[in-house]
Amino acid sequence: MQYRRLGKSGLQVSAFSFGSWVTFAKQVDIAPAKDMMAAAYDAGINFFDNAEGYEQGRSELVMGQAIEELGWSRDSFAVSSKVFWGGPKPTQRGLSAKHVTDACHAALKRLRVEYLDLYFCHRPDVDTPIEETVRAMHHLIAQGKVLYWGTSEWSAQQITEAHAVAARWGLTPPTMEQPQYNLFEREKVEGDYAPLYDTFGLGTTIWSPLASGLLTGKYSDGIPQDARANLPGYEWLRDKFTSDEGRARIAKVRDLAAVATRLEMPIHHLALAWCLTNPRVSTVILGASRLSQLTDNLAALDRVGDLTPEVLAEIDGILGNRPPAPQRF
Repeated sequence: MQYRRLGKSGLQVSAFSFGSWVTFAKQVDIAPAKDMMAAAYDAGINFFDNAEGYEQGRSELVMGQAIEELGWSRDSFAVSSKVFWGGPKPTQRGLSAKHVTDACHAALKRLRVEYLDLYFCHRPDVDTPIEETVRAMHHLIAQGKVLYWGTSEWSAQQITEAHAVAARWGLTPPTMEQPQYNLFEREKVEGDYAPLYDTFGLGTTIWSPLASGLLTGKYSDGIPQDARANLPGYEWLRDKFTSDEGRARIAKVRDLAAVATRLEMPIHHLALAWCLTNPRVSTVILGASRLSQLTDNLAALDRVGDLTPEVLAEIDGILGNRPPAPQRF
C-alpha cells in the first residue's frame, strides 16, 4: 500500500480506502462486511468511509460491529461519517449546529468509536449560515469528538467562505473535500478546486472512481440483471446509463477498454490507476459487494506506473473532457 497526506494535514491515508455506500446493510450483511474490512486492513488500507445517510444509519451499524469484532487498535485506522441526511424531521437533516452535533453523537454510537477521524458535511446547506456550521465543527473538534472536518460536493466558493469564517473567528477550517472524481467527472477536482490546493492545502477523498460501475465495462452490452442500476432506489442510475449522454459514455468506455487491453490490464484497473495519477487525490474510496471484487480492485495499485504521460494524453484524446488549466494572474 502507498500512503498520502490528507492535504496539508499530517494524517497519512492509504491511497486506496474502503467505503460502504450502496453495499453495507443493502447488499452486504455483517459476515461479508467483516471479511472485506479485514482483507482491506491486511492490505494496508487505513481509512474506512461511511455516512449517516447510507441506509439510514444501518451501514454505520454494520461497520461498527465489524470494527468491534475485528478488534483493531484504534490508533491503526481512521473512520469517517457524514452529516446532512439524517431523518425526515427538520431537526434531523441539514447542517444546523443541532443536527451537526446530534449526528456526530449518533455516528459515534453506531460506529462504536469514541471519536471520528473525519467528519464531512455531506452536501452544502442553503438554509444554514456557513458560520454556524463551521462553529459547530470547531466545537466538536475542541471536545475531542472529531479530528478533521471537511465537505462533500461543495463548490470552491463555499469552501473558501468556510475558510474565511474560520480565519476571522479563530475557528478550525475544513481539511478535506469528498468529491466525485473519475474519468468522466473531472471539472470539480481538476478545475473548480484548482486554486484551493495551494491556497488552503485541500485534501480530497474521492468517491465513485468507477462511475457507478460504468468504467468496469459491464454496461457496454446493456444493463446486467445483478448490476447496481437495477437495485431498488437506484432507478436514477439506470436512467442515467440509458440516456443519450450515458450511451455516449459507454461508447467511450469501449475505446478506453482498447487502451487497457493494449496495456494488458482490465479497464477498471486503468480507471482506478488513472485517479491515482493525480497528486491532488489523497485517497480513492473503493466500494465492493464481495471479497473477490475488493481484492481485484486493490491490484490496480500496481498499475499506476503504466499510465505514462503518453498514455494519459491518449486517454484525454478519447474523452475530450480535460478542464482547461487555471489562469494565473
